[in-house]
Amino acid sequence: MNWSIEQLQAFVTAVNLGSFSAAARSLGKAQSRVSTAIANLEIDLGFKLFDRTGRLPVLTVQGEQMYIEANAVIAQCERLNAKASSVVTEDELLLTIAIDEAVPIFTFEEFFEKTANTFPLLKLTILNGSRDDIAQWVESGKADLGILFLGEALSDSLEFFTIDSFHKSLIVSPNHPLADIPVPNISQLNQYKQFVICDLETKSKPISANCWHVDSYYYITSLVVRGLGWALVPEHIANSDWYSGEIKALSCYHISDSITIEMGLVKRRDKGAGNIMNWMFGEVEKMFFVAKKAKVQ
Repeated sequence: MNWSIEQLQAFVTAVNLGSFSAAARSLGKAQSRVSTAIANLEIDLGFKLFDRTGRLPVLTVQGEQMYIEANAVIAQCERLNAKASSVVTEDELLLTIAIDEAVPIFTFEEFFEKTANTFPLLKLTILNGSRDDIAQWVESGKADLGILFLGEALSDSLEFFTIDSFHKSLIVSPNHPLADIPVPNISQLNQYKQFVICDLETKSKPISANCWHVDSYYYITSLVVRGLGWALVPEHIANSDWYSGEIKALSCYHISDSITIEMGLVKRRDKGAGNIMNWMFGEVEKMFFVAKKAKVQ
């Protein structure tokens, strides 16, 4: 078989976007070139990938199987290219790190101090934004590395490395009616407004039918402080000195949905890492390993 990566990319892009013309626009190529690449791939494989009898191409049974395999091959090729890039890359001259506004920044202050002392010539840019911002900035190349809480599935072009997980706390204002119910059930929670985290494109699933979507855990907490409703927020926000005496944590016993949230590093799958970025990965992992060990003790 003489299939190529270019053919696989044309095939996968056409599936993801729903048509050959959309794939051509995305890849910056003529539609005829994309159509020819897919046709040649079908010849090399010996079977049809698409049923072309309708207005838009539809995957055949064999095409559905090959789509999974093609994605895996492309991912491995991108990792190979990234690894090759990291071999020839030395110390980066500048890096941009994007941090989810909900990440416990105090935890990273020592990390940035150590970075400054270890690499005094590094020009570092630190961006702050919502979870959706971080993923988009890394995917577009605006940021080299992202630190975020994992929500919905990330783009296939990104790789996520878990470094820690946090519990969520159910919080209300001490003056809210729920404050007198230490272990509220779902029926009781449904009687009041819930504030739910969201991004520009995705919204977390609410528990209460009466809900508002807000793109910042800190703004959610501020609304809770005003007694406007209740929310599930990362425990470090609920325990912050900023809100001492202004919020009350209730039991999550009756909440069946996951009350844990993963935090980790995200980078482009096809981008290599130099000495400094590799050092950063190691330091962050070490930092949270020590923190976990301290909690256990």
